[in-house]
Amino acid sequence: MGPAPTGQQLRGATGGPEVIEPSFEGTGKKGKKPSSRKRGVTESQAENLLQPVKLSKAELYKEPTNEELNRLRETEILFHSSLLRLQVEELLKEVRLSEKKKDRIDAFLLEVNHRIKRVPSTPESELTDQAWLPAGIRVPFHQVPYTVKGSFHFLPPAQVTVVGSYLLGTCIRPDITVDMALTMPREILQDKDLLNQRYFRKRALYLAHLAHHLAQDPLFGSVRFSYTNGCHMKPSLLLRPHGKDERLVTVRLHPCPPSDFFRPCRLLPTKNNVRSAWYRGQSPPEDGKPDPPTPHYNTWVLQDTALGSHVQLLSNVLGSAPGLKDGVALLKVWLRQRELDKGLGGFSGFLISMLVAFLVSTRKIHTTMSGYQVLRSVLQFLATTDLTVNGISLCLSSDPSLPALADFHQAFPVVFLDPSGRLNLCADVTASTYHQVQHEARLSMTLLDSKTDDGFQLLLMTPKPMIRAFDHVLHLRPLSRLQAACHQLKLWPELQDNGGDYISASLGPLTTLLEKGLGSRLQLLAHSRPPVPEWDINQDPPKHKDSGTLTLGLLLQPEGLTTVLELGPEADQPEAVEFRQFWGSRSELRRFQDGAIREAVVWEAASLCQKRLIPHKVVTHLLALHADIPDNCVHYVGGFLDALLQGLKETSSTGEEALAVAICYYDDLSRMLWGLEGLPLTVSAVQGAHPVLRYTEVFPPTPVQPACSFYEQLRERASLLPRLDKPCPAYVEPISMVCHLEGSGQWPQEAEAIRRVRAAFQLRLAELLRQQHGLLCRATATHTDVLKDGFVFRIRVAYQREPQILKEVRSPQGMISLRDTPESLRLERDTRHLPLLTSALHGLQQQHPAFSGVARLAKRWVRAQLLGEGFSDESLDLVAAALFLHPEPFTPPSSPQVGFLRFLSLVSTFDWKNNPLIVNLNNELTAEEQVEIRSSFLAARTRLPVMVIITPQDRKSSVWTQDGPSAQILQQLVILAAKALPVLEKQLMDPWGPGDIRTVFRPPLDMYDVLIHLYARHIPRHRQAVDSPAASFCRGLLNKPGPSSLMPVLGYDPPQLYLAQLRAAFGDLALFFYDQHGGEVIGVLWKPTSFQPQPFKASSTKGHMVVSQSGELVLLPNIEAILEDFAVMGEGLVQAVEARSERWTV
Repeated sequence: MGPAPTGQQLRGATGGPEVIEPSFEGTGKKGKKPSSRKRGVTESQAENLLQPVKLSKAELYKEPTNEELNRLRETEILFHSSLLRLQVEELLKEVRLSEKKKDRIDAFLLEVNHRIKRVPSTPESELTDQAWLPAGIRVPFHQVPYTVKGSFHFLPPAQVTVVGSYLLGTCIRPDITVDMALTMPREILQDKDLLNQRYFRKRALYLAHLAHHLAQDPLFGSVRFSYTNGCHMKPSLLLRPHGKDERLVTVRLHPCPPSDFFRPCRLLPTKNNVRSAWYRGQSPPEDGKPDPPTPHYNTWVLQDTALGSHVQLLSNVLGSAPGLKDGVALLKVWLRQRELDKGLGGFSGFLISMLVAFLVSTRKIHTTMSGYQVLRSVLQFLATTDLTVNGISLCLSSDPSLPALADFHQAFPVVFLDPSGRLNLCADVTASTYHQVQHEARLSMTLLDSKTDDGFQLLLMTPKPMIRAFDHVLHLRPLSRLQAACHQLKLWPELQDNGGDYISASLGPLTTLLEKGLGSRLQLLAHSRPPVPEWDINQDPPKHKDSGTLTLGLLLQPEGLTTVLELGPEADQPEAVEFRQFWGSRSELRRFQDGAIREAVVWEAASLCQKRLIPHKVVTHLLALHADIPDNCVHYVGGFLDALLQGLKETSSTGEEALAVAICYYDDLSRMLWGLEGLPLTVSAVQGAHPVLRYTEVFPPTPVQPACSFYEQLRERASLLPRLDKPCPAYVEPISMVCHLEGSGQWPQEAEAIRRVRAAFQLRLAELLRQQHGLLCRATATHTDVLKDGFVFRIRVAYQREPQILKEVRSPQGMISLRDTPESLRLERDTRHLPLLTSALHGLQQQHPAFSGVARLAKRWVRAQLLGEGFSDESLDLVAAALFLHPEPFTPPSSPQVGFLRFLSLVSTFDWKNNPLIVNLNNELTAEEQVEIRSSFLAARTRLPVMVIITPQDRKSSVWTQDGPSAQILQQLVILAAKALPVLEKQLMDPWGPGDIRTVFRPPLDMYDVLIHLYARHIPRHRQAVDSPAASFCRGLLNKPGPSSLMPVLGYDPPQLYLAQLRAAFGDLALFFYDQHGGEVIGVLWKPTSFQPQPFKASSTKGHMVVSQSGELVLLPNIEAILEDFAVMGEGLVQAVEARSERWTV
């Protein structure tokens, strides 16, 4: 089957970028405002939940029909599961063109064909004489140098054919592009048009004349120039219909020569067709040195000659195989979601179609396979085949005149030959791009092999923008600086080959340079491909410097990321010279402990956050040294969010080191408890139960020594009290730990008696720690506070059977049964679940050093939105942990920045209503157990909390979300995350700087009905605010901590105490929101039922006034009195109460 004429019924299309966003049920319509106070927002908990299908007995036991049996057999053979088959079929329906639209497109193509053939011819003139062009029409080509031999005249095309995927039936929506090849008559061309861009200039003039005439035709609403696959040597003409069909289709016109016009032997990758003397404007060298080969230039000519043969090949392969077409469509979606298919050097849909044809020819794909099997086979091939080392070929000929694969490997980084054996289909694909494709294919195969229920969603429905897929990104700007890089790297032959495109010429050497320098720190380096531009026919083509920004993505290797030493060869080795040349002034001789004297590079970095940014130093040093790109032209995005975790005076660390210090002191105290002598029962376990001990405390504690003059002293209790005439003292939170005592028959079997025995143990612990280790202790009936090296630890004694005893309920007949009570559940959570979770997350931090930063940024953001009270520490830690334990379709984050972006994405897109978030700590849950968990979740959904997080130790009840959030709070978090994510991604991808990175952390205050402003003087954590104050109050701590004989004030936070009073007094009327990290505002939201009249009851008059309505006495809230109470209750703390009465009426 050859190329079909325009309008024939074999169809397909190459499409533009498409991002299929996962839907989130329940987020509401975009832009929808919060409901009015007058309307209730409560809804049935079962609404919109997935429910099991109920079938009658006859339907349940009905025998399957032959058709159903055949379909089941097909599903078993061709698909992984019935669910996957349904998902694939629905996706293909979504991306395919409807028959109605195909008919409209065919009609438009016929009209285009008629219009093109009616374009008049022009008289012959020299290529440099372009006066015949109508005024206002620009040639879509950079004519540098301008002088060139040859003549040109326009004649209508000898043939107009539809090529590309529209003809093949493998198009995907939404942007449908139809490629039309216009075969230029032989009379226009000359034998020597291969030389010095003559053919390409004739091609551009051909398009310019076409554009002038077609632009005057009312059939077209838009006539614009563009580049074919981003190649600036090959402009194309874009035609779009007029009126309502403007978005229906884009027709792209490609002028091309007759397929047999140019001699193939002149277009081999070893041949030169751009003379250096012409290109550089110099006289030929006298030494007779040959011109360098121009493989890319030759390839672009060959591509035009092979358009018809490629379509014929694909038609033969895909024509009668619907499964292959489905597979190609799925692969195009896969590439598009990963941003791999667009721009110069992209892994396009055409390339993937040719790869399918290759695998069919090698019998690795059969024409009877389903689309899913084709997808798997191609991904498997990509994951296991490195075309940068071993190229492949569709050529079956043994002609000795054909070049060998080795010749192509010398000229191109990636090699995939077409059936002619002369054209490298991957000529423009860089090694970095192909390695990125390989990396994505490996991840996808791992995902498919895991057989997870959401594999389809993660594989084909989840977009992977560069900022979310890579740990760090860097922008090179302005692009004109790459010209200097080409000169510094001596890339004249590459510039000549690429027609002056200094971006393409320098891209390969720059990525190779950085890959070598980053070494073991780097897992993958990828680069962006500038978007394919469009421009009006009366404008000059865009210059290379105007094609946006070159962005590089770094996927870091956690194991090598934090090393500060680049170890080189020994000083007397020949490799030492190369090492010194590569690293320049950074290289120095060093003597090591084994006596060896080696070349080495040492990077100065004390803290973990500085070590994470060593790649920044490597990149800027190497680019300045080798490519003449100064550091002010490199915008590195990797640590901008670190500022949110740094204290006012601490800018060199994000707190991991302070957390490690606190954990060291905890370990010391644990050893002391294990070694205590004199306890009636021995210690069986000591476990941490505080965020500090799992590295997730947003602002880690520091050793404290109170300044005695700042407090009132209680000498008899060795304690301090805040003074009213001083600012609120520093907030000191004790670090919780649980001390388990061994079981014994001496323990009582009644709850009250156990509490008293535990109190006695708390007193005894304090006494022994004081006597044996000289620690300052303060014991209470429930815990013992211990001051050690400036840190306060709160030890709680636990008895393993106490939760079970609290569950015991005795019936009137004397029978004992077990029943969960609030007290038993709370005790079990605090003494069993919490220590286990702390231990598991501590281990996760050892595996993934970025976990701490991600979890702390997540909690910092949630609390900054004033929603921290609705989410427990543990629930947010588990959501962050899920990003590392279940990172699909990504790899686990290696930087807090990318982890936080994925946290926002997960929160905003996860279907909290119909799915539990399973966090498989220590990989304890099998695939079968996870399926069972999901099934039991659906059956028990109405009894479970709004947000369900499952762990191996908590498979049913979701203990960490039992007390919140409410449906409204979770919904608000989802909405805020969905708004914050694109804003933050746009900021980080801005090549000229992110602007104010704290924007997404500032809470939206316009939604609140009342704002209570607080005095900063009485906010103990004022320095932790999102917008850190330039100066704050002294908080009563000495600059140099030392041994102290007085226990500091613990957990004293006036805003939190004030909030507790507000909720106790007015919790039935309003919701209160606050950022515990230095917030200066409390947001108040009236409950929807607050303003509804209530029947008069003498016991319910608090905060209400009595009003007569329809002859009956009813209660309405007394807003003025309530607002006055807000101020009175917070006297000294409350600065002002701002009532936004325009938002509500009584």
